[in-house]
This record gives sequence, C-alpha cells and structure tokens, in this order.
Amino acid sequence: MLAERAALLATLREAMVTRGMLEVDTALVSTAAPSERALECLAVETAGYLVPSPEHGLKRLLVEAQRSLYQLGHVFRAGEVGRWHNPEFTMLEWYELGASMQDAIDTLGAVLAAAGAPVPSRQRTYRDVFIDTLALDPLTASRADLERCADAHGVAPPKAGGDRVFWLDLLMGMVIQPCLGAHGPEIVTHFPADDAVLIALDADDARIGQRFECFWQGIELANGARELTDAELARQRMQREQAARAEQGQAQPPIDERLLAAMATGLPECAGVALGVDRLLALLTGSTGLAAVMPFAWPAR
Repeated sequence: MLAERAALLATLREAMVTRGMLEVDTALVSTAAPSERALECLAVETAGYLVPSPEHGLKRLLVEAQRSLYQLGHVFRAGEVGRWHNPEFTMLEWYELGASMQDAIDTLGAVLAAAGAPVPSRQRTYRDVFIDTLALDPLTASRADLERCADAHGVAPPKAGGDRVFWLDLLMGMVIQPCLGAHGPEIVTHFPADDAVLIALDADDARIGQRFECFWQGIELANGARELTDAELARQRMQREQAARAEQGQAQPPIDERLLAAMATGLPECAGVALGVDRLLALLTGSTGLAAVMPFAWPAR
C-alpha cells in the first residue's frame, strides 16, 4: 500500500506538471481560519489554526505569481473521524487561471483518468439531483418543506433547528449522496448559493453558485468552483458566516485579512479544485475506508 500511495502521489504531480501548473508550499499554520459555518479548524495554542485547505495561501500566491498553481499535502479538520474521515488527510488542490467551472470539471476528469480512475460520465445539476431523488426543488423549497422531507426519510434529528443550509446539507449527505456515482464518478453542479463564500455566482441566477462536487461510490471525492475575485463581497460573506457561527454557538476565528488584502490587489480569474487523495486511493484499491490506505490513520497516530 505504501508503494501504491507513492505511485499515486507521483502520478498526480505529473498530471499537474503536464497542465503547466507550478507546485508550491503554503503555511500549515495560519493566524486566521476560513469563515465557513460547517468547517471546524484545529487550533494551535498561541499560533493560530492548522489549515483545513491550502485555499487561502494558494490564492495569496496566485496574486503574486499570476500563474496556475497547485499544492499536494496534508490538511486538518476538527471533529472529522470515521470510516471516510480523518482529522489529518492528504489533499491535492489546484487553481487554473482563466478557467471556467466546466474547464475545472474537465481538468478533474483528466486527472482522475491519469490516476487510473474512470472519467466522470454523468453530470447533473444540484437542482435536478434533488428533483430526481426527492421530487423537491431545493431552490424554492422552504425550510419547513426540507424538514418534512428529512423526517419522511428518517434522517431528521430530534428537536433539530437549523436553517435552509442545514436541511439541504442533511438531505444531500444522508439521502442523496449514497446513491451517487454507483457506476463511476458523477459530477453534481450549481450548488445553492446560500452558504457560498469564495465562490462566484451564476451570472443568470444569483441563487446558484458556480460550484460542483464529484462523487464516486457514494463518496465525495472532489469539489471545485469558479472563484470569487471581489474582495468586498468576500468580506460580506465571511461576516455572514461569522454571524451564522455565532447563532449556532460556534467559535468565531478571525477573518483572514491577509487574503482579503491580496484579493483587493487583484486575484486573477480562475477555477479551483480540491481532491481527496486518500479517498481516491481507497476507491482505486477497493479498500473499505481510509484506515487501510493511510500510513498513520487517526487511532494509530
């Protein structure tokens, strides 16, 4: 398995170089953390936070380098332990200058093919997936509609509160996702903009973000988006997420002012993708979870 892992890492690097992307290193410890209501970071005493993604660092370097970049390395997320989750895991994340969301999807397909995975053969919108699976329109359904649907499928937690974002995520993760990608990687595009932070919205419908996810055998394998370049709008969305975290009783890490300052000087138009390397290796080798493919899974660290 160590050899399989090493070969995959080498293949992914080769795939990036073939596409003209420069490998860079960003800091693993940041003084700020992403302002996202569903993301919990591991704090480092007196130093800041272990990064859950190299996104902020990569975007700061994009402003300086003005060329396509990638990073392949470890990231960290608090509270994510399970068959397909580990608090420390390996991520390949890249940003391609001038790329659209569809360009990012196509690049992901090429990277998966280079790694020996099937190329995604099915692509649907988030709205179509909800309608096909639940007969429910996620863009117009009320919070009450979503809660009733979750209750009907037996996934509504007792005495649950939550806004539309909570119930949409619950239905997607618990009811829809297990059915996705049964016959090969599947792409779901145009997620609702309710919780979009650093994602560009659809030019024709502000309810929709230019974001996609890739699922294989019911597992989320990658996600990507056309990136937001407006620093002031990014600040407003970060403040919205901070308010949502406060309402939910969650900690509110400081907003990343360095990222916003870099964006204000001119983040180039780009699209980005984050790919879970451990999950990809597990699916490629027929493993039943991450522990079989990680040299030091969480219990053995």
